[in-house]
Amino acid sequence: MKYVNDEYSATYEEKKSKFIAHLCAYEKFDEVMKRLKEEHPKGRHHVYAYRYLNEYSQIVENSSDDGEPKGTSGKPSLHVLAGNELINSAVIIVRYFGGIKLGTGGLVRAYGDAVNLVISKATLHEYKKLEQKSLACSYSELSKIEYMLQNASVTVLKKEFEQDVILHLEASSQEFIQLEEILPRHLKLT
Repeated sequence: MKYVNDEYSATYEEKKSKFIAHLCAYEKFDEVMKRLKEEHPKGRHHVYAYRYLNEYSQIVENSSDDGEPKGTSGKPSLHVLAGNELINSAVIIVRYFGGIKLGTGGLVRAYGDAVNLVISKATLHEYKKLEQKSLACSYSELSKIEYMLQNASVTVLKKEFEQDVILHLEASSQEFIQLEEILPRHLKLT
């Protein structure tokens, strides 16, 4: 699965109609939609689709045709997001009508092509489900352990300096498994 951090846009034209697609992180969906409605008040339709992971790691999807014939714009846009395995991402397509009707098949293709075009311009990041664990070590081992963590791509969220040093870590389950293989035997992740 993949996601985007930044906002991307691309314009697709079909028979004088313009389809301006904006791809953004799901958290920015409301803000981007509001801005696009202000920037494009003469845009005939503001079609959208989004996919995100909820707190139970389930994919939630939604789309809107915004006045286009039912199933010709929001659903095809959502299918393109799903086909590219995008999550925590949203796409908004502003359509300016060019005077020539595209028909249902033409609309499905145009919206799908617009979303594919903006995805092709985007920088996609690989999604990893992160976990948090702790590791206690002595002060004398700290620099060696920090070096190991850096090489294992494990993030140190916080350090507590008590009798031992307690490191609060974040990484994927696979990265934690690899870390356990290289840690000295007396150190255990909790």
